[in-house]
Amino acid sequence: MNTTRVQATSLWAYLQLTRPANVLTAWADILLGYAAAGETNQIQSVWAGQASLLTLAPLGWLLLATTGLYAGGVVFNDVFDAELDAIERPERPIPSGRASLQGAALLGSALLVGGVLAAAQVSLISALLAIGIAIAALLYDSGGKHQDTWGPINMGLCRGGNLLLGVSAATELLPERWFLALLPIAYIAAVTAISRGEVQGGKRETGILALVLAGIVISGLLGLGFLPVYRLSVAVPFILLFAALILPAFVKATRDPSAETIRNAVRSGVLSLIVMDAAIAAGFAGWIYGAIVLLLLPVSISLARVFAVT
Repeated sequence: MNTTRVQATSLWAYLQLTRPANVLTAWADILLGYAAAGETNQIQSVWAGQASLLTLAPLGWLLLATTGLYAGGVVFNDVFDAELDAIERPERPIPSGRASLQGAALLGSALLVGGVLAAAQVSLISALLAIGIAIAALLYDSGGKHQDTWGPINMGLCRGGNLLLGVSAATELLPERWFLALLPIAYIAAVTAISRGEVQGGKRETGILALVLAGIVISGLLGLGFLPVYRLSVAVPFILLFAALILPAFVKATRDPSAETIRNAVRSGVLSLIVMDAAIAAGFAGWIYGAIVLLLLPVSISLARVFAVT
């Protein structure tokens, strides 16, 4: 019985390393990219009984790919931070001894390789994008996050690449939709910048920078209305929800850059990525599809009550 309990505790610790609540935000990126690629008609065909479920195989592989890439990336985040966490966050799986450093490294490696292999089932371009995301994640984990300028951009590139991974369901659309990656790059740069103070507190200037970047992102969302294939009127309610979720949290973190306030802002920022993705997806594929993407939010919030987000 004791052995069973120990094994269950160990498995739970390794699951904690993958941050399941955050993985759903990566799914939202893929669903957005899939919509921007004009592939949602495949879902409609299956729903109408005009095509088999195999038609959606590329979407399934891409969701599996992003699961491996994101989870592998955050596992390696804790691997590289093991010594620092032993001082600042001793309750985490590795410093607490509930997960071993070697076991975590093996898990992270398996997840990243699995993510690339899953992407390869869609196309060579998808596989190359997955490799690029994996490399960017490892660069961030191993040292990029400690650099004031490159760190936020590095993390943003991971997210932007993930969105393009979704678009790669129709590789011919990548040259036309590449610019969409700039939105998550700017937004995640904002969240990453403000997260610098989640342990010991931050600076008011960092909060101001995050607010400026958030304003640029919201302006960019509204600017998508100039695209002939994008229906801004459908996206506006989602954009308003996005602004209502992040701006108050970012303003509060700017006024009071304490560690607890910043952690709350980061948590809101990470989870609200789903809302941003839903807003863009709604403009491309309609409000029903946007609402489906948005449904990932309550699931992610529920998981965030059990698993750490930051």
